[in-house]
Amino acid sequence: MEKDNLRDRRLLCHLVSLGCDKNLVDAEKMLGMLFSEGMEFTDAPEEADIILVNTCCFIGDAKEESVQAILEMAEYRKTGRCRALIVTGCMAERYREEILETLPEVDGILGTNSYQELLTLLKEIFAKQEQEERLMPLSERFFREQGRCGRIVTTGGHYAYLKIAEGCNKRCTYCIIPYLRGPYRSVPMEELLQEARELSEKGVKELILVAQETTLYGMDLYGEKRLPKLLEELSAIEGIRWIRILYCYPEEITEELIDAIRRLPKVCHYLDIPIQHASDHILKRMARKTTREEIGERIKQLRKEIPDICLRTTMLSGFPGETDADHKILLEFVREMEFDRLGDFAYSREEGTKAAAFSHQVSKKVKEARRDEVMALQQQIAFRKAEKQVGRTLRAIIEGRLADAGALSESLRGGREEALPAYEGNVYVARTYMDAPGVDGYLYIHTGKREFMTGDMPLVRITGAYEYDLTGELVNEDESAQ
Repeated sequence: MEKDNLRDRRLLCHLVSLGCDKNLVDAEKMLGMLFSEGMEFTDAPEEADIILVNTCCFIGDAKEESVQAILEMAEYRKTGRCRALIVTGCMAERYREEILETLPEVDGILGTNSYQELLTLLKEIFAKQEQEERLMPLSERFFREQGRCGRIVTTGGHYAYLKIAEGCNKRCTYCIIPYLRGPYRSVPMEELLQEARELSEKGVKELILVAQETTLYGMDLYGEKRLPKLLEELSAIEGIRWIRILYCYPEEITEELIDAIRRLPKVCHYLDIPIQHASDHILKRMARKTTREEIGERIKQLRKEIPDICLRTTMLSGFPGETDADHKILLEFVREMEFDRLGDFAYSREEGTKAAAFSHQVSKKVKEARRDEVMALQQQIAFRKAEKQVGRTLRAIIEGRLADAGALSESLRGGREEALPAYEGNVYVARTYMDAPGVDGYLYIHTGKREFMTGDMPLVRITGAYEYDLTGELVNEDESAQ
């Protein structure tokens, strides 16, 4: 069979990106590099010349998902037209040698701090294949000297993540991230502002600031926390309507940051604060820097100074040494604080972390039972909080149009007895300032004959609450949004 001549057609790339939003930013930048070389993208891996698998291995489930994705894509390296299978991200950083030894189909590995070398790696892979298989040279056509490469935004175009720092210095005993991504390194502010301006020019209206910890931004570069200053500068960019902040460690939230959130109109009254636990005994074993009392005081302060703030947090159940008493303390804290959004995860024992060697490991059955109990409690709290939103007028960002309004009514009813309005005409899926994409609820807006585009931001009055989701109707623009 005659060899496939890559030079006679455009190269196609297929991406599989797993894990967190910080990983997604890396993936989008890699796509930008490939796009700058004239390459195109496909959703069909069997059609791809280049396949990228951007992996995660934060916890056991993520590791299994990454392994499965690599194995699936390796089949296309053997049977498809794929000429380069490249594994990137956290698993590539952690298990480089194991991947290369066990999967000969993998052509290259790029760790968490080397994705910028993608084009160099591809050039080496193709040069080797040209020599071995006598393919016509690709170098002149596809690998020009490049300047700064942009991003290919994969989130729909109306919102994008802005990664403001890499790595972490905290060294929590359960976490592998500092060993994979290195120490905390802030991105220079001028680079972030340039990237944000470019995203705005592409139509992005919502910027979501991410890092392993956003609150420490600037300490390594400027000797002080510069997140409030960054928020001010980003707020000045025309076209950006919302700025959302994720991953704020409670001990690093300053008065200056609270003031910036309160007074800058574009900054959403929303904070993601990873707390992990409420028992001082467990917090100490986790090497966290706060106590239950300090966390509670910070939450009360935020709610006092920003009354409509929406607080999201994450918890870990079943950490080594967690007793029934510790679990009850966590339940009591969740009940007292009434977080707007909360996710609880069963502790995952990760090799290479200090906690993996701790005594008194908790059984899987107990971990999952405790997690389920926390989530059952939080469900009750979340449903009550959702009902309190009825009657508010809010700005919302459109995610898309629902194809079947009748199906929405059945879905929202959820088997309950109460009747719902018989929706006719257009129904759109949207988010409020209280909802980060992918992790929080949705707002369904009945617009009748009015039509909207993804990214439009109408005013909406909340008319109903159905578990985690809300329904609403359009209001006139001269009505003020909360």
